[in-house]
Amino acid sequence: MTKRKWIEADEERRADNTRKRRRDDDRLSSLSDELILRTLSFLPVANLATCQRLSHRFYTLAGDPQLWKSAYYQRFVRPRASRIPGIREHGVPSAALFYSSRISKWLEDEHLVRRGRETDWKRQYKLRHNWSRGSCDVKEIKIAERPSLPPMLVRLHDDIIITADDIHGLRTWATKEPQWLLATLEFSTDSGGNGTGTAPTSLAIDTSKNGSHVIRIAVGFIDGRFGIYTFNQLTQALVGQYLHAASANGVISAVAYASPYLLTMTEAHLLSVYLLDSGSADRSTVKDPPRLLSSLKSHTTWPPLTLSIRVSSGGIIASIAYALPTYRSSWSVGLQELRLTTEGTIIQSRLTSAANQGFTPLSAASGSSTPEIQGDSTPPRTFGRRQIPCLTKPTSLSYSHPYLLASHPDNTLTLYLVQSTDKELTIGDGIRLWGHTSSVSGAHVGDRGKAVSASAHGDEIRVWELEGGLRSMSSRRRAAAGDASVQIRSENRAGMGTQPVTSVATGYSTALLGSTEAPSTTNGFVSFDEEKVVVLREKGYGSQALVVFDFS
Repeated sequence: MTKRKWIEADEERRADNTRKRRRDDDRLSSLSDELILRTLSFLPVANLATCQRLSHRFYTLAGDPQLWKSAYYQRFVRPRASRIPGIREHGVPSAALFYSSRISKWLEDEHLVRRGRETDWKRQYKLRHNWSRGSCDVKEIKIAERPSLPPMLVRLHDDIIITADDIHGLRTWATKEPQWLLATLEFSTDSGGNGTGTAPTSLAIDTSKNGSHVIRIAVGFIDGRFGIYTFNQLTQALVGQYLHAASANGVISAVAYASPYLLTMTEAHLLSVYLLDSGSADRSTVKDPPRLLSSLKSHTTWPPLTLSIRVSSGGIIASIAYALPTYRSSWSVGLQELRLTTEGTIIQSRLTSAANQGFTPLSAASGSSTPEIQGDSTPPRTFGRRQIPCLTKPTSLSYSHPYLLASHPDNTLTLYLVQSTDKELTIGDGIRLWGHTSSVSGAHVGDRGKAVSASAHGDEIRVWELEGGLRSMSSRRRAAAGDASVQIRSENRAGMGTQPVTSVATGYSTALLGSTEAPSTTNGFVSFDEEKVVVLREKGYGSQALVVFDFS
């Protein structure tokens, strides 16, 4: 045998030994898919994601929905379940809250399971993980060269941004490229043929979960009118359905919409509940005009205020939360709740406030501010321990039962828990939330206890998890230390970690960063859904932009 042939034979022998050794070492691949899935179920999430890079087979197995559903449950659902009132009192062990693949709905996560749609549990896990870290993508959409008067109104619903102003009318925007502006509809002129009454002053989106591709919108105007509009997400058609006549009660200062009910509040403090036509939303006009179910005039409300509607099988609950001046120039919050049947008959009207003992509301001191609608009234709640009152007027209020959140110009927020039963209506002791380093211009709280707040300069956006009302002592200590929230930070795709949102520039934001003047939010307009946060920013030279924080 020649030397060359001997070398080739030796190399072939070594290669065969290497292949054999690799086959002997890779014992995992010889297992069945069921056994591999069982093995993968014990891995941490980081290792599970790494396994998807091994091969096509492991990419499929490590991405199995049940694995990620279990991981989602263990990290995000089980800790919440352990905080359910009564669990610890009855001695239920933590291990009893085990995961079962048969369970599809946990607590208030039923939105993750929809008919005809399979939930991407890995995507949901990543989404919640990004929310917990405040990690997101940031995009800016230039929408106006100059500010409108009254200020522009902004809402976010199902990845669609709705804006309303007197210059451009009602517009819908996409949160992703390539097409930002989807539809535009100019507001109709007033009865005199001019546009003086077309300035929008309030905006609301239908909060009822109807599963339709049609978004219902309610807009209140400066002349007392309100209009109902629909946006079809499939055809991208924005249609006006109804425009109510002007009212002598003044500006529509607030509106809430939960189909088929509409709640409005005027400048003259007239609270009205309407029943809307519940027919098809695809029609260009409504068949019948809204029917006024009930109205009352309040003398106890001060701005800012917010409206809320809760619909149940037994009737509806219309609520108005408002700022409340108290003795010695401090401020608190008040709540009025109106319970009605589905036919509009008033069952109960109740008032309550968070004013503490020793700080009597000015309305109670004057003795002349009682609602014209008679009903049960819950006296202001007092507490065993004295709480330091808020000396500054709230800059915004947001109410989503049972959470009432107030923002303040002293860099703080106050969280109140509302208890509403058949027997009583009370507002719990306020909890001060620290974390912002400048005045808080606005905050918005969702129906599952998540809240987003923005500073006056727009350079600090924070996410708060308020579920449970921060009842535990550890939660209260974190709130007092400023650790109860996460600051939103933009994720750098170039692999340089995370940065504050003001240091990331894409498109129009480059021009913003080129200026020495800091951007600011307009009237605290903050809105968010399951995946995104939208903030309206305005520059000193007047141009406006929507800043979209994408956590997906």
